[in-house]
Amino acid sequence: MSAPNPNRIVIEPVTRVEGHGKVTILLDDQKKVKQARLHVVEFRGFERFIQGRPYWEVPVLVQRLCGICPVSHHLAAAKAMDVIVGADTLTPTAEKMRRLMHYGQTFQSHALHFFHLVSPDLLFGFDADPAIRNVIGVAQKFPELAVQGVMMRKYGQEIIKATSGKKIHGTGAIPGGINKNLSIAERDEFLKDLEQQMSWARGALKIARDFTVTHLKDLADFGSFNSNHLSLIREDGAMDLYHGNLRAIDFQGNKIFDQVDYQGYTKYIKEEVRDWSYMKFPFITSLGPEKGWYRVGPLARLNTADFIDTPEAEAARKEFMAVTQGKPNNITMAYHWSRMIELLHAAEKISELLHDKDLQGTDLVVKGQRREEGVGLIEAPRGTLFHHYKVNEDDQIVMANLIVSTTHNNEPMNRAVEKVAKDHLSGVQITEGLLNRVEVAIRAYDPCLSCATHAMGKMPLEVKLVGPDGEVLDVRRS
Repeated sequence: MSAPNPNRIVIEPVTRVEGHGKVTILLDDQKKVKQARLHVVEFRGFERFIQGRPYWEVPVLVQRLCGICPVSHHLAAAKAMDVIVGADTLTPTAEKMRRLMHYGQTFQSHALHFFHLVSPDLLFGFDADPAIRNVIGVAQKFPELAVQGVMMRKYGQEIIKATSGKKIHGTGAIPGGINKNLSIAERDEFLKDLEQQMSWARGALKIARDFTVTHLKDLADFGSFNSNHLSLIREDGAMDLYHGNLRAIDFQGNKIFDQVDYQGYTKYIKEEVRDWSYMKFPFITSLGPEKGWYRVGPLARLNTADFIDTPEAEAARKEFMAVTQGKPNNITMAYHWSRMIELLHAAEKISELLHDKDLQGTDLVVKGQRREEGVGLIEAPRGTLFHHYKVNEDDQIVMANLIVSTTHNNEPMNRAVEKVAKDHLSGVQITEGLLNRVEVAIRAYDPCLSCATHAMGKMPLEVKLVGPDGEVLDVRRS
């Protein structure tokens, strides 16, 4: 057994994120950071143990990956199964019910992340006492914001329940369509509370926008770097969270590829394996692993889109892009501002859909020519989500490949961690401010580590700072 590295800091687990991960920071003999990595320390087995199951079970099975964003997996898998059953065009009712489900999911997920996980950093500061820098501290000092976060999440969850049958792990989307419509009573109940949700979304956007603009000089370099960006895009260039083709741009906005049918994504995206993480590292094939990594999620979606098709979110997008003179925004902490623009966009789309009579339609399912392979993509709250399946003649899954949003952001998150550690680690004493700054950079991506992994047991936290001679300089435990 090799001796442990004496110049090693470990942050385990990373807090206020979904799932379990740790950060290791290595120091040189001058106590300067020479390496920092984000490790996903859980194992994912979904791609293997769904093999042999009938294809129609998949949309319900794979959403057990996560309790935070199950709708994303439910819909991505259902879209892949649409291809398998030959449902190339869904009925208007099925398409719009799925979209309503998806925008309800986006609304509640963005609200949860912003109010419960991120707002303590923005409201109290990165160096605030950890005893108050949490959701309980927010509830005590800003009770109205805490209530808003809870009520916005509840609203989105109720939409999910009405469209999928349950708030978590529903069954609404099936191969070729949907298994229910939206009743008039359900619609009216959502319309009653809609304006309040819109108002709260505008307020959340203002908090994120004001924080970013006020601290722009400091945030511009905080865990930030130039990168490529990837997302689905509508045929006319609009942002579309439910469907579209693939577009990738570089850090200046030049298109790497555009309007790519995602059924052929394997020609454009590959995955690299590294021995220190259970998560893979995707990259754009034409650029290779060194230059081809990219970001996904709200920041990437705003950077790749030509416009947003709802008026208030589009106005907010234009203000957002003006900060970088129309060029892609590569500021990591700008994820929060872009996420709240999407929150408002989701509310606008929910309003639009609730006023659509197609939601009360009764034509719910279509089928066509059976196929043996299908790919489903969706813009999950955290970024582009890939579901790829092959089915045999006995209707059994024989291959599954899932590239989740957090996996796409694996390399960017690691770079953010390393940059923050190098910029802020003193090398002498562990401080809460330092540890939190590293985590702040990770939280900007809203990672859902459980989506890529499967965890068992409890992970304790012990952080040691060891000097070049092996002496323990500081220890923190919880």
